[in-house]
Amino acid sequence: MKRLILALMLLVPVMGWAKIPDEEDIVRKIMDGTSPFYYTNLMMRYQNLERLSEEEYHYLYYGFAYHENYKPMSTNNAITDLYASMMTLDTENPDREQMQYIISVCTEAMYTDPFSPTVLNMMIFAHGALGDKAKEEAYYYHLQGILETIKSSGDGRSDKYPMHIIMFSHAVDVVASMGVEAKRAEIISRNVEYIPLVEPRRVPDGKIKGFYFDYSRVYRNKPDDVTFKRERTWQFNNLGVREYK
Repeated sequence: MKRLILALMLLVPVMGWAKIPDEEDIVRKIMDGTSPFYYTNLMMRYQNLERLSEEEYHYLYYGFAYHENYKPMSTNNAITDLYASMMTLDTENPDREQMQYIISVCTEAMYTDPFSPTVLNMMIFAHGALGDKAKEEAYYYHLQGILETIKSSGDGRSDKYPMHIIMFSHAVDVVASMGVEAKRAEIISRNVEYIPLVEPRRVPDGKIKGFYFDYSRVYRNKPDDVTFKRERTWQFNNLGVREYK
């Protein structure tokens, strides 16, 4: 597909600068007005489409779990609207009006989930289709930064070193971004879920049969009467839509 986006370089998660989230460290730095990771400043720079460093993306992503807008169990109606629009999307000849609508619903969706890889990926596509190369590139680096933040939080190959997420959909998006086909996620403990692959992935030291994710942040403030249904997710490799229940 001509416009599409991303030779993502999202292969097997690696521990290049392994950064397992340290909650005390995160809280201390994002709350300190003199810190380079002060959350208000980080979020403002992110929203202004500034390119951030690896560490800045780390504190921005995991720091959101302490933000008043962090409500991972709430319904994101804009995401639903986005998926409905994606069903009619002509990726070879995108309609300008539809691209503007997609940008609008993505912007709304980011109030609830500012780091959704699905939303960021669609921002890249829509802005690129409209010829706005600056924003296309800015959202590309945001997407890369968020995905690498999650991938660097653990190798994901065992429940001892899972990748850490703040939304369930982010785990599915990370796996989808690798260009592999996955099965339904399995909850294996109070903190960890496992996403098995349809076909094991060969790596130099063996095979990867699936990936583990720490989802504990999602349930820290979960109301007793709230249940969760996984939303659909964007497939990075072929612009399809998959549903996880």
